[in-house]
Amino acid sequence: MPGWFPADGPTRPGAPGPKGRFFVRLRTGLRVLWRARDEVQIGTDPRWAVRLTDLSTPEIELLRTLDDGATARGLRAHARALGVTEARWEALRGRLDQAQVTMPDDARARLAAGAVPPATGPDAATWTRVLADGAGPALLAGRRERTVGLLGAGRLGLSMAVTLAAAGVGTVLVEDDLPVLPADLGVGGYTLRDLQTPRREAAARVLRTVAPAVCTTGPPGTRPDVMVLVEHGAADAYRGRVLLSTSVVHLSVVVREADVVVGPLVVPGASACLRCLDLHRTDADGRWPAVAAQLAGTRAPAGAGEESVLAAIAGALAAGQVLAQLDGTGPRTRGAAFEIGLPDTVPRVRDWPVHPECGCTGLVRTR
Repeated sequence: MPGWFPADGPTRPGAPGPKGRFFVRLRTGLRVLWRARDEVQIGTDPRWAVRLTDLSTPEIELLRTLDDGATARGLRAHARALGVTEARWEALRGRLDQAQVTMPDDARARLAAGAVPPATGPDAATWTRVLADGAGPALLAGRRERTVGLLGAGRLGLSMAVTLAAAGVGTVLVEDDLPVLPADLGVGGYTLRDLQTPRREAAARVLRTVAPAVCTTGPPGTRPDVMVLVEHGAADAYRGRVLLSTSVVHLSVVVREADVVVGPLVVPGASACLRCLDLHRTDADGRWPAVAAQLAGTRAPAGAGEESVLAAIAGALAAGQVLAQLDGTGPRTRGAAFEIGLPDTVPRVRDWPVHPECGCTGLVRTR
């Protein structure tokens, strides 16, 4: 019987069995790759890549038909025509299903129905490979119903907002009335035509250019699913308290002198809040409150804008954490933060537990 094993690491857990399948097709974007006369590999990501060995030439030819997919009945007929017994084909198919490189029928049906706009097709296809149930289209459909708020739309904030809109988030609300300055211009963001225009207006134009269907306005009192605060120097504790008291999930992004801190993502009542961070820092440095008071809520000094590479990387990481919260896939910055600094710009993770003296987990209102 043909052997199989991961090409370089574990496969997805909780794989469904092969029974009851009507249509058999590889997950979108996966291919059958030849390795030797009797061996093929499917996929290259170590989380699911799999090798099948001890195959005959007809069996390899049969597997290659999975690139385009076919009905289970059609594949059985093709197997018979190639001289592959039904028992051997069922064994092969069972191993593919166990490795989760084949697409569940319902996921394929949603893709075929055209439920995903073309612009977000690559996102849906990628998540079809990542999610065990292959429900990439459903994940993208959920994003269209979500709202993200943004306070602070400089280079970094706009980069994050554009990524969210391109990734299918239905509503992105920007709060920033500062004028666009030359230092705000950047790749994929503001252009010369936006100079001196309020960031709120210019950002809405940029977002609609990237994602025409995105909504950039909402009725008064619109409650975001996630609020992102892009600040300079230090986080404003007052803003954090307001969001905490109203049970709004929020992500802190702080631009410092030559690094950016993305996180924590605060889930009110369930993870460390911004005051927890201040208390931890005060434990380590008793003068931190005096320093923080001078940094928070004030404009950055001259020459302390948002460096291009840091803005791009931090903006992408922030967008990824927001999407992880919206999608329910588990944001890493819940109770933690990414610290991205020059010159290497490699993110480092710092965990932030709830501070025992904060009490934030007992002060959250229920809706």
